[in-house]
Amino acid sequence: MKRYKVGIQKDGTVKYYFIRDVETLEISLFPTKYLTHLTRANRSPNTVRRSAFAICYYLEYMDEKQMELSDVYRMDYETQYGHFSEYLSWLKLGNHKENTKKLPDNGTCNAYLKDVFRFYLFMEMQTDQAGQLSVLSYNQMTVPNSVGVKRTLRFKAFKGYLKEEERKVRAAEKCEIITLLEACTNCRDQVLILLTSELGFRIGEILGIDYTKDIDYENHEIRVDFRDDNENDARAKNAEERRGKISRDTFEFLLYYLSEYWDVLQKQNYLFINIKGDTAGKPLKVDSVYDMFERMEKKTGIRITPHMLRRYYANTRWEANWPLEMISQALGHKHLDTTIRYLNVLDDKLKAASQEFYSRYSSLYGIQNLLDNRR
Repeated sequence: MKRYKVGIQKDGTVKYYFIRDVETLEISLFPTKYLTHLTRANRSPNTVRRSAFAICYYLEYMDEKQMELSDVYRMDYETQYGHFSEYLSWLKLGNHKENTKKLPDNGTCNAYLKDVFRFYLFMEMQTDQAGQLSVLSYNQMTVPNSVGVKRTLRFKAFKGYLKEEERKVRAAEKCEIITLLEACTNCRDQVLILLTSELGFRIGEILGIDYTKDIDYENHEIRVDFRDDNENDARAKNAEERRGKISRDTFEFLLYYLSEYWDVLQKQNYLFINIKGDTAGKPLKVDSVYDMFERMEKKTGIRITPHMLRRYYANTRWEANWPLEMISQALGHKHLDTTIRYLNVLDDKLKAASQEFYSRYSSLYGIQNLLDNRR
């Protein structure tokens, strides 16, 4: 039986996470203080939740080692490096889970350790006795802001993370989307798939749509509005407002959905709600959306996720010759590099484009003249 457990205390619509020692029934002070800090600093509920479990797992690991958090500061560099490397291996073997059928990937293990390091840095700021972790060395990188001005960021990093597997997330295909739409048993799921495909919004942004405020019914536009008090914990990733336009056919289908479920929808403002069962009328949550896509996979044999629909949006706009900057803005990306990773620009396309370029600009550098001068 695990010694530590994550708990939730609600204050209105705000969720506060805490970690409890199951043996003593006491609240783990510093971890809970850190999680409260994250909540009050307006971190997303998903971020706080992941941090809570990451720290809970680490406390479990420390308990197995019969160590206190403060013991780590007394280690020399080599011992401390080995301590955290062993923790990554411990996670990789699934020791943090009751069910070890599905083991975490390297990226997930690294993310948990990064949360642990952030917790240690918080402790260092809270008390002078904590000291500093010697395995976190200073790195720096230069990044541009929203207007292109570059600035240098200095940050602490660990050099022992697991090598992460390259994520191979493909874009959904149009034929797959049509198959899913035909397999849906209700028009709510069909509208959700259509809007995600035509707007390129994140699933949290889709579920946060307020049909009384966020839809421009005259111009067929839908906006993303950052709110931190959504009942279903849906939240836009960035605070900047942006808008997307949907097709006339999709807009007409959206109106049909509103009329079909108006008796339930009119009692609240969320566009997407549960339409049956004890939670009918309550805002739809992210987990329910993924459950729906899993049911669709069993029914059709096609695996599609909301993120694959988002990539479908990016690639179809790219193929329609939209400028990269426009696609990036529509997706809500802060950096063009992120958008480029969404696009299926295959090696063959790059080779063909390069060949065409050089055939048109064969004398780009005057190389033939250079050769003639040397002969």
